[in-house]
Amino acid sequence: MRASSITVPLRDGEMGAYLAIPDGPPKGAIVAIMEIWGVNDTMRAHAHEFCEAGFVCLVPDLFWRQAPGLELSDTDPADQVRAFDLYFDFDYDLGVRDMEDTTAFLRAHPATNGKVGTVGYCLGGKMGFLMCCRTDIDCAVAYYGTYIEHSIAEAPNLHRPFMLHQALVDAWVPPAVCAFIRRRLSLNPLVEIHGFEGADHAFARHGSPVFDAKHAERALSLSVEFFHRHLD
Repeated sequence: MRASSITVPLRDGEMGAYLAIPDGPPKGAIVAIMEIWGVNDTMRAHAHEFCEAGFVCLVPDLFWRQAPGLELSDTDPADQVRAFDLYFDFDYDLGVRDMEDTTAFLRAHPATNGKVGTVGYCLGGKMGFLMCCRTDIDCAVAYYGTYIEHSIAEAPNLHRPFMLHQALVDAWVPPAVCAFIRRRLSLNPLVEIHGFEGADHAFARHGSPVFDAKHAERALSLSVEFFHRHLD
């Protein structure tokens, strides 16, 4: 595996990113879209997980317009305040456009086979949903999918394979919201939804107090199989 910090050209600027490339011939690529904590150790660990499974993985600095290069910790109270300010000021429409440009960058990268999916956590999970509704991404996986319900009117436009991992004791996406999202999305044959009993929000975040190795391993296995199906 080769890993490095790079710059991704966008239509209105440049965005920093972390790129992990497995050894061997060109592979399918995954855009790993961050939570609200920036491109930190957690997101680099996720990139390595997918790279070790055989995919090129790029983690974009989604907050590059607001605070480029920021790395935050979910255990630091000051970082929590900063992260939530960035989160609620974030422009999803510009974010989807940036991810379209990132997808085009990866399709043309010599280490890839031209196929690109995305895996997103929390904020990144909603981004994956929007990309499946608005863009030509090959597929997307969403962990938690915070506030997908606020954009549920876009669900009829979902035209790419989409997998959603729902934590079923998630205060950010409570059970009633999980059930609502399942009801609105599950009739679409492109959608797969997996529930994780007893799992809290961020159950797959390495180092989190609510990290659950059993649930994280299951979600990763499901995600890797899904990506092999659609990106190989």
